[in-house]
Amino acid sequence: MAKQLQHDELVYYYDTHPTEEDLLGETADHGALALYLMEVLAALFEHQHCALYHNFNFYHTGYWKEYPVAPDIAVIKGVDFRRVRSWRVGKTGPAPHVVLEIASQETWDKDLTEKPSKYAVMGVEEYFAYDPNERPLRRDGRRLFGWRLDRANRVMRQLPLERDGRLWSFHLESYLAPDHAYLRLYDRAGHLRLTGAQRAHVEKRRADALAEKLRSLGIDPDQI
Repeated sequence: MAKQLQHDELVYYYDTHPTEEDLLGETADHGALALYLMEVLAALFEHQHCALYHNFNFYHTGYWKEYPVAPDIAVIKGVDFRRVRSWRVGKTGPAPHVVLEIASQETWDKDLTEKPSKYAVMGVEEYFAYDPNERPLRRDGRRLFGWRLDRANRVMRQLPLERDGRLWSFHLESYLAPDHAYLRLYDRAGHLRLTGAQRAHVEKRRADALAEKLRSLGIDPDQI
């Protein structure tokens, strides 16, 4: 029988036992991109209610041995981060609005062929998959793929790439653009979405430049 916690919280088997994905190693490119995207998204949603999860188990049924999906990055808008063991869609909170998967040799085929339907059933609205490997895993060299949920039919519809190879994310209000080992986010005006650290660095440089300009005019910026 399924184990139960207080308040009738279901304990899923794979929250305490490894999945196949848990047993796989993570490449340096994979880890670096996941960290970078989490920092960019944290800065993007800094002043909004939004929960970000990395490699976190998501379920959509009450079957205690359901096999989870654990996206590299999940974005759930309108809710705050919750310190829970896993996430059951419809009980813990809504389905992720955006999911991003980062390719590895072992998972890339599933990312492109199996994951879209799994995320559609769960109610994920946008799904993107990216290959950061130095040598792309596909023969055609394509790195970026995206899907958007067709709510009426509960299926994912693949998004066509724009001429420059980008894809637009409605929920991230950003263009996703391939950049070799990195996946960059840009706003509609073409400005790169920055991490919190990058943004602070840019603001400091601007402040330093302004202070230097004032000094050249004989004004002490510390007295303003």
